[in-house]
Amino acid sequence: MRTTKCGNLKNIHIKKKIVLCGWVEKIRNLGKLIFLQLRDRYGISQIVFNTKFLKKFPEVAQIKLEFCMQIIGIVQKKKNHNNLKKIENYEVVAQQYKIFNKTLPIPFDYTQKNKEEIRLKYRYLDLRNKKMINNLKIRNLITSLTRKYLEKNNFLEIETPILTKSTPEGAENFLINSQYLGKYYALPQSPQLFKQMLMIAGLDKYYQIARCFRNEDLRSDRQPEFTQIDIEVSFMKSIKLQKFIEILITKIWLKILKVKLDIFPKLTYKKSLKYYATDKPDLRNPLQFQDITKILKKKWNIFFSNFQYLKNTQKIVTLHISKGLLLFKKNNFNNYKKILKKFNIKNFYVITILENIIQINDLLSKKILPDMYNLCKKIIFFLKCIKNDILFIFVNTKNTINKALSTLRTKIGKDLNLIQENLWKPVWIIDFPLFKINKKNKNLKSIHHPFTAPKKYSQKITKENSLKIISSAYDLVINGYEIGGGSQRIYDFLLQKKIFDLLNIEYKEQEKNFDFFLNALKYGTPPHAGLALGLDRIVMLLTKSKTIKDVIAFPKSNTAICLLTGAPNE
Repeated sequence: MRTTKCGNLKNIHIKKKIVLCGWVEKIRNLGKLIFLQLRDRYGISQIVFNTKFLKKFPEVAQIKLEFCMQIIGIVQKKKNHNNLKKIENYEVVAQQYKIFNKTLPIPFDYTQKNKEEIRLKYRYLDLRNKKMINNLKIRNLITSLTRKYLEKNNFLEIETPILTKSTPEGAENFLINSQYLGKYYALPQSPQLFKQMLMIAGLDKYYQIARCFRNEDLRSDRQPEFTQIDIEVSFMKSIKLQKFIEILITKIWLKILKVKLDIFPKLTYKKSLKYYATDKPDLRNPLQFQDITKILKKKWNIFFSNFQYLKNTQKIVTLHISKGLLLFKKNNFNNYKKILKKFNIKNFYVITILENIIQINDLLSKKILPDMYNLCKKIIFFLKCIKNDILFIFVNTKNTINKALSTLRTKIGKDLNLIQENLWKPVWIIDFPLFKINKKNKNLKSIHHPFTAPKKYSQKITKENSLKIISSAYDLVINGYEIGGGSQRIYDFLLQKKIFDLLNIEYKEQEKNFDFFLNALKYGTPPHAGLALGLDRIVMLLTKSKTIKDVIAFPKSNTAICLLTGAPNE
């Protein structure tokens, strides 16, 4: 039906008859001439209907935007062309045309910014947007690069079941009715157990562009169904697997953005929280926190119980901004005050250092006791603050301080233009705790998942020392987004049973949910490790999109509804 794609005209096409198919992008009716731009996913070509043609086909003037058409004509160079413009310097003089389909009035201008609701409702129109087409092209290129790289390194792409057994892995499962009364399948949150069993099977290098499903709260980088680049290997240590992944990520960034990622530093979970108040730090932002709680207690023998506002304090943290007075605007502090109040931070001191003058303000309570003033002066001296510096001091009585400080650090970094948009800063976060306390039932809960191996296995792992156990897990973070995570897996049956016991998973529940997997571990399981990269998040970063909805063809809304089809339905 077509011999050439729009936007692909070259010198070799001049004076030749070609056939184009596509949609009408623009129309200019000059009376004796009508110019029409025809668009397909490859580009745009200009069509000319001249006087001779219009006398024969006057109804051409009735063509409207977004009609789907076929054009047959002769290619010529444009009379007024500009080589600097990124458009074709050729046009097609129409000889014949065919309208495949007319269109209803388009309900929104998909070339402009529109509300998400209407974009998702008419997604088939929204996907005509040049940016959306480009996003999907980049997504395709990333999966193609990934497959070539993994296949070159002897990985096998193996599909795992979509209809599977419900096992507790962190989020809630989506359940599917089966034809057997009262029985259900679950959609997989990840192929975790199947890929481990592939290692037990001896298949040693597995990958899959895997669809995963999690019934959880949504946000800009989370959807109920998503895609991950799933990888598992036997007889390979985590350090080597991380290097292998670094090469893949470097290849992707180089191909898509022409950017060479230099180093992938490693940062422990503990230090990440200490300096950045998050385990997903954006290292483009140079601001770092300093926890001075121990310093205050040891260096000056200060006891918080002596201070009216510090009686139940767990942590005091500072943020020192060199020459901050030259950078901040007056209204910034009130914006920060709102953030800290939202997270229930009780005291927020702003210290500004002028010429021989120190100004201390508590923006939340507006009361400064003499003792607190003297304490702040000591902190200024210890941190070597000088003229025009600003020092923030945060005091909390709850563990919400990390969330608050991370949000604030990001906000300040943007306000002061400290974050370079075209800079890329990858980092591996390592040495996570194996467990944390589940706030709902006070039981232990896996930080990642219950199949993550402790970093140093000991038979002495007990409930009493469980919160001190370091895991072999690792997350890959780029510019504040976790794009992947993995770990060395448990390959010892007794250790896996012990971890289940520590998680308070009773014997009957172990047998019910994990009997097949526990049994498989008894058959010569090799040491193995794995990692899953979030394809949607990677594409979101590389296309500079604000949400993964813009890199998924048919996403759900924030309430997990498909506005196009109306799913889920009764």
